[in-house]
This record gives sequence, structure tokens and C-alpha cells, in this order.
Amino acid sequence: MNTASINQTPLSLYIHIPWCERKCPYCDFNSHAVREAIPEKKYIQALLADFKHDLKWINNRYISSIFIGGGTPSLFSPESYQQLFEGLQKELFFASDIEITLEANPGSAEQQKFIEFRDAGINRLSIGIQSFNNNMLSKLGRIHNKNDAVKAAESAHYAGFDNFNLDLMFALPGQNINMALKDLEYATSLEPSHISWYQLTIEPNTLFYQQPPVLPIDDLIADIQTKGQSYLAEADYLQYEISAYSRDKPCRHNMNYWQFGDYLGIGAGAHAKLSNPAQNQFQRNQRIRHPKEYMELAHSPDVISQQRKLHSSDRLLEFMMNALRLTQGVSYETFEQRTLINRQDIQASLETARDKQLLLDNNRIQASHHGLLYLNDLLEIFMP
Repeated sequence: MNTASINQTPLSLYIHIPWCERKCPYCDFNSHAVREAIPEKKYIQALLADFKHDLKWINNRYISSIFIGGGTPSLFSPESYQQLFEGLQKELFFASDIEITLEANPGSAEQQKFIEFRDAGINRLSIGIQSFNNNMLSKLGRIHNKNDAVKAAESAHYAGFDNFNLDLMFALPGQNINMALKDLEYATSLEPSHISWYQLTIEPNTLFYQQPPVLPIDDLIADIQTKGQSYLAEADYLQYEISAYSRDKPCRHNMNYWQFGDYLGIGAGAHAKLSNPAQNQFQRNQRIRHPKEYMELAHSPDVISQQRKLHSSDRLLEFMMNALRLTQGVSYETFEQRTLINRQDIQASLETARDKQLLLDNNRIQASHHGLLYLNDLLEIFMP
């Protein structure tokens, strides 16, 4: 066997479930509020048809992780996911230690399904808490309250999930330092293995963009972030990425994104990044966004609405946009293997970044503390 022809880039699978109970005013994801019965069975069949369009890119690689996002994927039944996994495994190799994450909201009806989700093969949850403050939750348009959030985490433990994430935001409308730290205090007391803690940003095509809330001033946001990071460190949650903190279980799926691995993307509006380094082929594609059109075209190649080849300048910038978010950075070996760009070709940019104290001077591509704070300035150095 010619080992040079083997694609050693890790491969993950993203599955998009586009329905949710209500569209949040800050959400810019491809999600649609439920107005009638979800065509769950038809959508699962569409997913099983869809992934076959990209089989040529798999090249005998196994799937190391699956992430089911949305929308609110926990609206689907455990039986549907079991059917989906069984169908996928007829064509795909799942790693023996595969990580399978399901996004879930803290609704009381969904908590009852946690045990069944685990029985179906899901071994990691990501629970969308956002805040433990009822006033903040109301401003964010969330339909759960603090008690629901606490019960969701307790239910995850009860169902046997030793690996679950709590999703939290900071810099919320009217939030001060004490309120933000109180959210982290509640979160750590529930002992999740992972916490995602990130700043609320106002994105185009959202209600908040049309009707902007009053957010904390920049100096206060910086203070919240600094004190929150210190609190999480004291609670033994290691920051391994700009907004990700873990005691001992970093998210394998997201690590693959940040290290410029490959991932299949199926479901309405899903994105994929695929490569065949032996053929110098790198591509991104996207599925049709609207759920109805997606289901109608899932059996056809027309379900792929966009395809784009990644040239060397694209690969360089995309790699840096992801890898420089990691506090430990990445090795030069990983950079060269995943991009097919020689380290020497970017030497001038690396030296410029070091001169500006945005990049550490070591044997890795690693942002300094200053570089993590001013990541956009660092990325500009690698732009064509």
C-alpha cells in the first residue's frame, strides 16, 4: 500500500436539525420555529440519502466524532437517532471511541429523553443554558428558566452522561460583573465536564440586529471576561480555546474544526470541508437551507447549493482563523499536512506577527496572550 496516498486528515460529521420551538432574537443559525408537526421520519430519510453524495471524499477514513446541532436537535426522538446511526454505519466506519454530541435545550419534556438518547448511542450533550438569571433569559427570548437549566444538568448526570457541556453567554443586556460570575458559579456547581462561555454578539439577519439591545460598554465587557476567566481557572476549568473550558474532556469535534480537520455536513444548510491531499484537492460545500427544499432534493446532487475550491491563500487564512483560537496553538507539522503549504512560505508573516508580540516565538504556531485578545489584528497579517 502506498501510504503517501492515504488521507490522514481526521474526519468528523456534522448533522443539522433546523427546527426549534422559538427563534431566539440573537440567533443567526439556520433554524425555523415549529409551526406544525415536524416531518421527523422524512427528514431522517433525507439525511441518509444526503450523506451519500460525499462518499468519494471519505477514502476509507473512520468518523471520529459526530455533532448534531440546530435548531433544537433534542426535539427529535431517540428512536430517530438510533435509526440514523444504524443507516450511517452501513456506509461509514465509526471509531470505536466515537464522540457523539447532541445539542439540547433545558425544556422539562426533553430531559425525560436523556436516558433514551444515551441508549441510542449519544454520549455527549451540549445544553443551551445561556444564563441562570431569569431576567437575562427573558431578555434573550429563551423559553426556559433557571430551575429548568439546573434540572437539565442534573438529568444529564442521572442519565449517565459523564461528558456534557453547558453553553453560557456573557455581556448580556444589563449584565454586570457579579451577575456574570454568578452564572459561572451556578454552572461550575453542576459539575459539567465542559463549559462554553462566550460573548453575546449582534449578528445580521437577527431580531437583535434590527432592534439592538443596550449592551455593556467595552471596558465592562473586558472586566467580565478577565474575572470570568480567572474564576474558571480557579475552578479547574482549563481554557483551551477562546471560548471553551474543560476539566479533562475537550470537545473532540470542535478540536477537529480548530485544527483544520475534515468534516462532512448533512442537513438543511449544513457546511462541509473536505480534502484529498494526495490529489491537492480541498473543497467547501453547503446544502440547501430551507428544510422543505432540502427534503425534496436530498436524493439529488442538487441538494448541494454551493461548492468552492480552497486555493492555498484560502487554506492559509482558514487554518489560521481556526488554529489561532487554540491557546496551545498547533504544530508546524499539522499546518503543513493539513494545508500543503510549506512553513517557509509564511516565514515573513510569522516574523511580523512575532515582532508585534501577537505570536509566541517557539516551535509551534501559537498566539500570545496579546494575540488572543487581538485575534483580528493577528489574522490580518496572514491575509493575501
